[in-house]
Amino acid sequence: MIYIMLFPIFFPIAAGLFLLVMKEPEDRRILTGITGAALVMTGASVAYALFHVSGEAIILFRFTVTLPIYFKPDNMGLLFAAAVTIVWVLAGFFSFSYMEPHHGIREKGEKRFYGYYLIVFGILLGLDFAGNMITFYMFYELMTLLSMPLVIHARSREAVMAALKYMFYSFCGAYMALFGLYFLSRFGNTLTFTAGGVLDKSMAPGNENLLLVTAFFMILGFSVKAGMFPLHAWLPTAHPVAPAPASAVLSAIIVKGGVLGIIRVVYYLFGAEFIRGTWVQTVWLTLTLLTVFMGSMLAYREGMLKKRLAYSTVSQVSYILFGLALLQPAALVGAVLHVVFHAFIKCALFLIAGAVIHKTGKTQVGDLTGIGKEMPVTIWCFTFVSLALTGIPPTSGFISKWYLAIGALESKIEVFSWLGPVVLLVSALLTAGYLLPVTIKGFFPGKDYQYPEESTQDGKKGFFTKKKETSFYMLIPVVTLTVLAVALGIAPNPLIRYISGIVSEIL
Repeated sequence: MIYIMLFPIFFPIAAGLFLLVMKEPEDRRILTGITGAALVMTGASVAYALFHVSGEAIILFRFTVTLPIYFKPDNMGLLFAAAVTIVWVLAGFFSFSYMEPHHGIREKGEKRFYGYYLIVFGILLGLDFAGNMITFYMFYELMTLLSMPLVIHARSREAVMAALKYMFYSFCGAYMALFGLYFLSRFGNTLTFTAGGVLDKSMAPGNENLLLVTAFFMILGFSVKAGMFPLHAWLPTAHPVAPAPASAVLSAIIVKGGVLGIIRVVYYLFGAEFIRGTWVQTVWLTLTLLTVFMGSMLAYREGMLKKRLAYSTVSQVSYILFGLALLQPAALVGAVLHVVFHAFIKCALFLIAGAVIHKTGKTQVGDLTGIGKEMPVTIWCFTFVSLALTGIPPTSGFISKWYLAIGALESKIEVFSWLGPVVLLVSALLTAGYLLPVTIKGFFPGKDYQYPEESTQDGKKGFFTKKKETSFYMLIPVVTLTVLAVALGIAPNPLIRYISGIVSEIL
């Protein structure tokens, strides 16, 4: 029965490879049918795994006697796998309508897009199910390499340069993590993920400074994927040029690969106690708060919608990193909650941006005046998820940010215990400032605004609102994610209990 954990990893990879090598079909429904079936089957297998494989282990093969490629899903990995699956399946089905031919012209590279989309899905689940750092690192590198085609999909010069920037930053971060891994292997009994850490306490005395440098390099390395300052610049470059479904999963899920890497390093390899009170924690906290504020300010000043959302991701993911860096139970609960909530919220925001661009061709926030009358359901969804990202009760974002603020206050860390909540509050105000004007101008364009002149059926011309609502198949994922973003704030207790159980194991 333990082999069931291999199916959600290797089945979508195999399905993606099949799409890449198969001949381009005349009917695109063959592509969407194969992709849809693969997404549903993988999602079903993950749902089964959530209840049947926790704690089970399987060795795939060995590099050396002490370095196996090893899967052992734990509660943390299964939580990430659940979030990955929900987002990936919904964004995948959104892409079927998004990729439909326009004016009789078929989308170029559709087969390639679906192929790599499925492959990256399997790789991310391999990342989540990894039982040791060697397995995690292998899938982490594969995640970077095979998600690059999603960034470069348009094959424009801008897309190529963005993909190269994404690769350069990601590899720099991965090599910093690999540098740390070499040193950590000398002082750990094993590289298997173990709640509380694996450091050999008999070898640590006298080597504390080296180990702290090692920990810092690994944290900084994985923070590149998570978009933490000063290695965040790839994110607002890569996300806007990718197709909307790819931008959605990049911003909602791929960045969380770096978050999971940090969780594994801090709480499952070094142990929180080793880092608490050191210069590593101080520098890490400083960088997270700087990124939170900087990302919010850049988003507030950005006029392009998708780039504004990308800067928002830079800020919001550092909320998570701030909670992790506090090394405090309530803050850690808030951080992991925000992993889930942000995944749903940001995926919805990017899909909505894609729907607007798909139907109207408008990419600038300033051009969206009156859009609420043209796409009412879509913009209402935008409104609700914007409130959730801002942290307005009773939405999910309020719950995670409440735990982060309480954790900061209870940590009693000098300066950061009060500065953290202040920065989070300022960032929340900026979040409202860069998201809610879209709703306000969209539904209330002002007395002087005139909708485009359109001809009626009887040939008369007049100023009126022409509905441009997106297709039903694009609305379903958006509405589903919006409902999750709100419902998890109204009824968060089951998820909080689950995460609290994880936190009690590792702290």
